[in-house]
Amino acid sequence: MLSTPTSPHALASPVALRSWWWPLVIFVLGTPLWLQTWEPALFVAINQWCAPLAAEFWTGLSLLGNGWGLLAVTAPLLVLAPRLMLAWLCAAPFAVLFARTGKFLIESPRPAAVVDNAQMRVVGELLHNVSMPSGHTLTAFAVASGIYYALTPVQRRQFGWVLMVLAAGAGLSRIAVGAHWPGDVVVGTSLGLLSGLLGHQVWIRLSERQFAPNAKGMQVAAVLVALSVYHLVTEELDFAENHVHQQVLTVVAVLSLLGYLRLVWRTMFQAK
Repeated sequence: MLSTPTSPHALASPVALRSWWWPLVIFVLGTPLWLQTWEPALFVAINQWCAPLAAEFWTGLSLLGNGWGLLAVTAPLLVLAPRLMLAWLCAAPFAVLFARTGKFLIESPRPAAVVDNAQMRVVGELLHNVSMPSGHTLTAFAVASGIYYALTPVQRRQFGWVLMVLAAGAGLSRIAVGAHWPGDVVVGTSLGLLSGLLGHQVWIRLSERQFAPNAKGMQVAAVLVALSVYHLVTEELDFAENHVHQQVLTVVAVLSLLGYLRLVWRTMFQAK
């Protein structure tokens, strides 16, 4: 059983009770989508509507739902805002659990297995099964909401919309590249928000000292960022079109790690 939050940072980021209703509201309102009431027509319409934009635009947004990509994107938080780095990492296990469980229990076909491929735009590998839920969308919203709820109320009003727009872009990209139905994205959104809320309950119980540069949690976060650099350099993350994106993110992650190591060194030096 989780202990009662008493740390100072918990008091700076209250979460209203009504926030817990949002995952359910989105899930219920999206019922016609995940029941595929309007499919495949709705998928084809959205997929074709997104087609005029370059594939690299959509694959880049899709990286915001890839774990290794997200670690690199958020790597500067190691130095600039360690609280926010740990906030989304607390939400990540819930996102993994929901995504894996959903795909294990629900054997739903992907759009490419149902729709005439000549009527849709497919970017990357042609996928045919385990469509529900969209793991990329779930991950993107888990990270966005994990960070969002770790912000102060003022910061939420100023920057919260950016987080949600980026997460929504990641979800839309999954339809644009031909990988998921709109219903998969809606369910991924709902479960992602729930993951962020659950992760926040863990985060607010962390003590202040766990945000120090040399704390175990931050060290684990740095190791994960280092692993993301390895994957960015040695693998193709989801799409060949992401090659340039991966190069840029590699630079961002490496510079962030160097900044973090410098911060750790300074902390150790001051301790002496």
